[in-house]
Amino acid sequence: MNLNKYIDHTLLKPQATEEDIKKICKEAKEYNFASVCVNTCYTSLVSKELEGTDVTTCVVVGFPLGATTTETKAFEAKQAIEQGAGEVDMVINVGALKSKKYDYVKKDIEAVVEVAKGKALVKVILENCLLEKEEIVKACELSKEAGADFVKTSTGFSTGGAKVEDVKLMRETVGPDMGVKASGAVRTKEDAEAVIAAGANRIGASSSIAIVEGTKSENAGY
Repeated sequence: MNLNKYIDHTLLKPQATEEDIKKICKEAKEYNFASVCVNTCYTSLVSKELEGTDVTTCVVVGFPLGATTTETKAFEAKQAIEQGAGEVDMVINVGALKSKKYDYVKKDIEAVVEVAKGKALVKVILENCLLEKEEIVKACELSKEAGADFVKTSTGFSTGGAKVEDVKLMRETVGPDMGVKASGAVRTKEDAEAVIAAGANRIGASSSIAIVEGTKSENAGY
């Protein structure tokens, strides 16, 4: 299985330098990954580094807590898209979901979908490790209703990452026409193959090279 185009090559650590970002762009071009996923302050840099390739600039919005206002998320997404982002991974408002404020959660997603329409894919990060099974299902349903392109398991910055059973549940909930991204704790070729078998069609990883080469990763996190 060729895993390269499944992978969003990711660097979200706050201590990442410009040189680190340039390095992962170089790696992404060399290995022809699907995208490079970074914090929004690096959107312009990554877009410039990836110019002329088919590797996409992917950014995270409302990251990692999802607790910023809807207007803030929409502005962050809009600005990143203007600077070259082709994919936006936004974090839902987990507290609102747990408070059963479903209309708020849906409108939060819709605001980002609206600014991205026709310009960028939207992936909705659910942060499954903080959710009950029925909350994962509800978050998937709301994401689909809001017009998002993908649902995504995790930020990689909370108490857990992608689990095979969660990926399976997400795929069953959204059906065949929506993307499912597994992120956090996917560090080996075997991990990647397991989440793909469960229904993922994109993977967020910092251990991307180790995954495609089938070697042990030295990267413990994003």
